[in-house]
Amino acid sequence: MTVSEQLFIFLEAAVAFAGLLFGSFLNVCIARLPQGESVVTPRSRCPACGHGIRWYDNFPVLSWLALRARCRDCKSSISWQYPAIELATATWFAIAGSGFARMITSAQPAQAYSAEEWAISAISALSSSVLGFLLIGLMVMDWQTYLLPNAFTFGGMAAAFFLTCSEAIFLAPGEDQIVLNSTHQLRLRSPGSFASQGNVFLTGPEHLIFGRIAAACGIALLLLSIRWIYRALRKREGMGMGDVKMLAMIAAFLGFWPAILSLFVGVLAAAVYSVALVTKGRATATTRIAFGSFLAFGGLVSTVFGERLIAAYSLLLQ
Repeated sequence: MTVSEQLFIFLEAAVAFAGLLFGSFLNVCIARLPQGESVVTPRSRCPACGHGIRWYDNFPVLSWLALRARCRDCKSSISWQYPAIELATATWFAIAGSGFARMITSAQPAQAYSAEEWAISAISALSSSVLGFLLIGLMVMDWQTYLLPNAFTFGGMAAAFFLTCSEAIFLAPGEDQIVLNSTHQLRLRSPGSFASQGNVFLTGPEHLIFGRIAAACGIALLLLSIRWIYRALRKREGMGMGDVKMLAMIAAFLGFWPAILSLFVGVLAAAVYSVALVTKGRATATTRIAFGSFLAFGGLVSTVFGERLIAAYSLLLQ
């Protein structure tokens, strides 16, 4: 095994360990946010007996195994959900950080990346990690409570715009800008004005930031329209506002078309699940399902495979 391969494994392990820690915190968020409780105080306690969890019983996954999934005080069972979420978050962090880790371990002096490329790669890895953290949490919370807390959806949108602005700072000159050349020039005329001279364009930062804002607003309007049409036709609620806010959050992180892909995957997964329930006689056509969980799953799929799937679909249309 080469030194670069060893370094890559070390970096991935470090990122996965950070994911375990964030996964442990995510368990707290999942348990408390739908109930409107603080995620800071009080300290973690056993839900059965109320005893505070000791610091040495708070290690992700390891404590659950050491305690044999039982509370140290009252011996009540500890759900497998806790280590599962910790491992899922660790796995996601490793996936999100793999590109940046590979960039660190494979860059040669003759092929050194620019400072802007390093920064954008790091921000992209951080953005994917944050989005995965939020979507895993929302997936579980919606499945258990049919709630998608604003702390995650609105907070996620704020984080997405902050990271987008951070990425925009490091765009290279001319990168990602939109230029209307002289053959497609936009001319503005009004009394007392003049025809525009030269090219009309959006700079790269403007294109990136305004594009994400437009994507979030556009996907929200699309889902609101679907929601209103469904209510007008069926005389009952279909899609909740939490679903609208979560998909807008996905668009703020990824853009409009990846959010559309998330919606498509979510609808498809929800349809398969619903048909399976109806076939087994466990649900009817009016049974409520946690649609937000399927949208979150679609967001995870879009984060990892979105660019390739959208590119492949574009080729089919050519």
